[in-house]
Parts: sequence; C-alpha cells; structure tokens
Amino acid sequence: MSTLQKVTGMESNQNKHWIPVLICLGLAFLTIIAFSQIKDCSFINFDDDVYVYENADIQTGLNGESLKKVFSFELAKKSGHWHPVTWLSWMLDYSLFGLNPTGYHLVNLLFHVLSTVFLFLVLGRMTGALWPSAFVAALFAIHPLHVESVAWVTERKDVLSTLFWMLTLGAYSYYVEQRTVQRYAFVLLFFILGLMSKSMLVTLPFVLLLLDFWPLQRFSETRPSLRIPAAGIKPEVSGKKKKSKKEAEKAAVAVKVSEVTKPATPEFKWSLLYPLIIEKVPLFALSFFSSIAAYVAAQKAGTVGSIEVVSLTARIGNAFVSYVAYIFKMILPVNLAVFYPHPRNIVLWQVFGAIIVLLAITVFVLWRIKKSPYLAMGWFWYLGTLVPVIGIVHVGAQAMADRYTYISLIGLFIMVVWGTKELSKKWNFRKEILMSLSALILFILSILAWKQVGYWQNSITLYDHTLKVTENNGLIHNNRGFAYYVLGDYRQAVADYSSAITIKPDYATAYHNRGIAYGELGKYNHAIKDYNRVIEMKPAYVEAYYNRGLAYNGLGNYKQAIEDYTRAIAIKPDYAIAYNSRGNAYFDTGKHQEAIADYGRAIEIKPDYPEAYFNRGNTYVHLGNYQEAIKDYSRAIEIKPDHAGAYKNRGIAYMKSGNNNLALNDLKTAAKSGDEQARNFLRSKGINW
Repeated sequence: MSTLQKVTGMESNQNKHWIPVLICLGLAFLTIIAFSQIKDCSFINFDDDVYVYENADIQTGLNGESLKKVFSFELAKKSGHWHPVTWLSWMLDYSLFGLNPTGYHLVNLLFHVLSTVFLFLVLGRMTGALWPSAFVAALFAIHPLHVESVAWVTERKDVLSTLFWMLTLGAYSYYVEQRTVQRYAFVLLFFILGLMSKSMLVTLPFVLLLLDFWPLQRFSETRPSLRIPAAGIKPEVSGKKKKSKKEAEKAAVAVKVSEVTKPATPEFKWSLLYPLIIEKVPLFALSFFSSIAAYVAAQKAGTVGSIEVVSLTARIGNAFVSYVAYIFKMILPVNLAVFYPHPRNIVLWQVFGAIIVLLAITVFVLWRIKKSPYLAMGWFWYLGTLVPVIGIVHVGAQAMADRYTYISLIGLFIMVVWGTKELSKKWNFRKEILMSLSALILFILSILAWKQVGYWQNSITLYDHTLKVTENNGLIHNNRGFAYYVLGDYRQAVADYSSAITIKPDYATAYHNRGIAYGELGKYNHAIKDYNRVIEMKPAYVEAYYNRGLAYNGLGNYKQAIEDYTRAIAIKPDYAIAYNSRGNAYFDTGKHQEAIADYGRAIEIKPDYPEAYFNRGNTYVHLGNYQEAIKDYSRAIEIKPDHAGAYKNRGIAYMKSGNNNLALNDLKTAAKSGDEQARNFLRSKGINW
C-alpha cells in the first residue's frame, strides 16, 4: 500500500492507486484557478499598513534581532495580537519580495492550497470516505466566504494557523492509531505553532473530542483503530466449492472496502469521555494560556470594546444572529463585505428567530446522534469554533466577519456532504446525480469566488463594493476617504469623511482625517474646526494638536502653532516630528536658538531623521555657520541619498564658504534630481548638468 493510500485510509486495487494523487492535484488546480486574480491584488489600507507595508519591524527582515522581537510582547502591544509565527512569515516575505504585494498574496494562496490538500488527506484517513472527503475539501477551497482570508494579506493569520490546524489533525490521527509519547509530541508541536500563528485555534482540543466521537469512534469500546483495514485479512470461504485465487482476491478487497465504507454502528459509552479529556489536558492548558495572552494583548492595544461601546445584551443578541447569518451566507454567498457594521438597534424578532433556528438544529442533530453521528460532530464543530470570535468578547468594531468562518464552515460542509450521501442511498442513478450536482455546485462557487477575489484588487474597488452591499458603514467611508487622500483626490476624501461623520457624529478619527484633507486643500480654518471637535471628544488626541498646529502655521499664526506643538509634546514627550515642526515655527518667528534646540531634540529621539538635520542646517546657514550647516546637510544626504534639497543647500553653503568646486558638484546633483532652483542657477551660469 502506498503512503498516500495509507493517509487517505483507502486501499485500492493497483489500477486506482493514483486516484488520491489526482484528487490532490485537482484540488490544487481548482483553488488556483478560482483565486487566479490574487496575483494582481494590492495591499489594502485596512490593517495591511499596520501589519506590513508601514511596519518598520517587519521591514527589518529576518535576523537575530527580529527573531528576539517577535517572541516578546513588543509587537503585540502595537497590534493587539501575539502571533510570532505570523510575524516571522511576513518578515520572510519582506526578505524575499520587499513590498511587492504579489509575493505576499501568492504565499497566502500557497498556504490555502496546502490546507485544502491536507484537509482531504486527514478527513479521508479518518473516515475512509474518499470522494466525500474530496468534496468537503473542495468546498473549503473555493467557497466565497473564504476569499477574505486568502486575498487579504493581513489574514495571513488565518491561512497559516489553519495549515497548522490541519497538521495537528493529521498528527492526532496517527497518535490515535498508536498512542505514543513521540506521536503526541507532534500533536503538541503543531498545535503550539498554530496558536502562535493565531489564537483562534484555542478551540482545537474541543474539536479533537468531537473527532473522537465521530469518525474516530473513541467513545466506543469496539471501535476500529482507524478506518484502515488490517494487513493480511482474508475472506471466509463457505460452501463446498473453493473459490479461485482471483475470486478470493476480489472477495478480500470487498471485505476491506466494506470495513472502510460501512463501519458498524458503535455503542457509545460516555464513561470513556473522562480519559479522553484527561488525554487532552496539555492541549486545553495551552488553549487557556493562549486565550489569556490574546486578551491581555488586545486590551493593551485598546482593541477590546467596552460595555459602554457595545452592551453585553447587544453582543449576545448579535452572536445568535451571526450564527444564523453565517449559515445563510454559506448557502447563498453573495453581498459579502470586508466589514459589517454593528446594527444601530437590535431587532428582537431576529434574535428570537435565530435562537429558535439554532435550538431546532441542535435538537435535530441530538435526536439523530446514533444514526447520523456526523451531524452532531459537524454542528458542534461549527458552533464551538466560532465561540472566540462570535462577539461576546468584543474585539474590533465589526458585527461579524467572513474570515471567522474559515475553519468553522468545515463542520457544516461535513454535515451537508455526509447528509447528502445518506439521503441519496436509495436514489436511482445515484452516482450520476451526485456527480452532476457536485460539478454544478463547484462551478457556481468557483465563479462566485473568482468574482469576489476581483473586489480585492485595491482599496477603492473593495470599499466601493462594501458600501454597495452594506448600510451605515462609517468605517468604510473613512477608509475609502483615506484611499482617495493617498491618491491625491482630497475633495473626494473630504466627501467620504463627511459621510462617515454623518453616519457616526462622534467619529473622532473621521473628523481628524477630514481636517488633514482640508489642510491639503488650503482650507485651514475648516481644518482647525475639525481638530477642535476632535479635541473636544478626545482631549488626549495628540495628533489633533499637532495637525492643528500645522493648520495655524499655514495661516501664519506661529504663536498658536507653537502652543499646539507644545501641547502635543506634553502628551507625547518623544514626539520627534512635533519638535521638528515647532523648530520650524521658532525659525519663522526669528527664534533661531530655540529652533536649533528643537531640531537637536528631534535628532536625539530619532537619529535617522533627515528633515531635522536639513532644517537645522538651514538655521545654521541663516546664522552664517556654514561648517555646521554642511555637516547637517551631509548627514541628511547620508540618511536619504536622494534628498535634492540637501544637495542644493549644501552646495549653497559650500559656495558661501568659498568651496566652489564642491558647490558645483552638489548643485549638479540637485539639478539631476529635479530641483528647479538648482537648475535655474546653473542655467544662469551657462552650466550643463
């Protein structure tokens, strides 16, 4: 028997040993086709900036210092999550791809493909059911609800942790076959790596108990070790006439196949539950400590919502509604969005309706627990794995999220697939109908997944779609506003920020962002009004003081600007950019020594701050101290080699200090870099660059 045949729990004849291999290749091909557009997707300004493309810690790449940092809680404090393995994967991405988003997306897709293949292999090994396992894996691979986890770089957490989830299940199936310390160690290893990728894996020990119930049948004293037939089984021969060798071999295969596909109904002994729980105590302990660490990290980062923001009653009501909503989205995966805002008011009939639906399904699966144990396993898999993200502990502002279903839907897929298999036993043309129905479903899901991936091309396309399929989505209006701001479309940015404020009048971030956009449009008074509103709502909003200072500076009100910079520094003493800007204001008011002191303080805080060196150099030039100015310009150029202004001003300083050759070289470099003043000066002297 081949290794792959052992993994799938299926021993086929020699002509069919390649079927599992073809299924694995088919699953990979199907997944890649459905997600083919992912290679063209950009980063999204929704957490991708925090986690990757504006994250200096990630952009150090893999080295000894970064390895030390990821396993500390330093990064956890910034993001609200402790997932060192995921951080390491992004660091490796940066080492390989820089900030090219294609590489990051393709790695996500690779992990998704591997998880799909492993799901098929593990489920096939545990159940012995080749084609049902393949179809469950295919549903997992291309269901549109899973696009978010794969197409969003930030959700590397999902695809990486799920890969370790599948590896843990695989290791556990081997452990059940032969319970040794070595095999249990692999279960622990993969589980730990999964928890360090995303803490949502805390439910995995509970799922292992469900698998003990079905299909592993460890609640039965007469259970098979796994659905793998023992070697050397021979068919019994009855009757007077002996069968030929060929007939005997066929009979042996029939016996093995019957063992695989038609296991005897087990007698469940709940007394066996206790030792199974004891067996998993190390896993439950790891889940407990991981949950505590995740909660503490989220609290320190300020991502845990308070009762005042979303009441406990609203959270519980939303949890029931979300459970049912995910089921409907599984059946009809349309109008999917990257962010679902909390409803303004709880609709009681929806909550009670959801409770009735959930209770009805629970009663039904318990009623069928002996005849159809897969229903209970799949249902409680679904319910249990969603518990950490169902919203009772409110992390983030979303009411629900497609990515939360990445692992959870597997339980429902098992219910549907095995349920269909059971219901179709007496159908005429059963094989043909099931094959046609499966092909149709996979075709439709592939098209929907492909279309959903298309919405993730960039921030604008994603937010445009989200705003079409959701209502009162202030956060997405704010984020789209920022996307337009980055593109330089400040008027459209203001329009989106205003829409966000209309939806949520106390949205401090939207007021602040609109103020910045007004500043870019030169509407400083409008900007100041927005910053005033922010400060009213959040008196410690340090960026609002700083940016209001910039607005006052734009109006020429340097005194008020200095006051705001000083307030910002009082709140955040290591605010290097505020020192630099206050230094500029001091320079504009003729307080050159104060300016030099502030530039120096900015450099102390941030030694690689080229603008602070540049500005201090300008001040030294104004004071006639050309040598100190040249030193500062040189340092600015060292940090930022393409700093055209520093080359130009250093050239002027060289010229004023009598070093015309060096001055000419710097001015030529500045001209080549696009500095118009340097070009005009050289033209006036008839010098080419």
